[in-house]
Amino acid sequence: MAKFRRKPLVVEAVQWFKNGVWRTWTGEEVKANGWEGQIVRYFRRPDVSGDKVCKRCGLKMKDHGWIDTPEGGHKVCPGDFVITGVKGERYPCRPEIFAATYEPA
Repeated sequence: MAKFRRKPLVVEAVQWFKNGVWRTWTGEEVKANGWEGQIVRYFRRPDVSGDKVCKRCGLKMKDHGWIDTPEGGHKVCPGDFVITGVKGERYPCRPEIFAATYEPA
C-alpha cells in the first residue's frame, strides 16, 4: 500500500478552556471580547443534560462548548484547541492530537 505524508501547513489555533476564556500557544490567557459565541458557543442540546458526564474528559456537559463545523458541529471539551483551517473553517482538536501534529511556526 502507498504511503503519504501530510503537506506542511500553517494553521491558526487557540486553546479553549471555558466560555469566554482561551489561551494562545505561548500560554497567554485571553478573555474573549466578541470571540465567545461567534466560534465556540455554550453547549446546548435538548437531548443531553448539562449534568451528564462527558465520556472523553470526565467533566459535566454544562462546562463544554459547541462549535459549528462543515460536518454539522462538535462539542468542545475544556482544553481542546480550536483550529482555523485553510478555508477558514474551524474545528476542535484534542490537546494530545494537537501536540503530536503541530508545532509553533
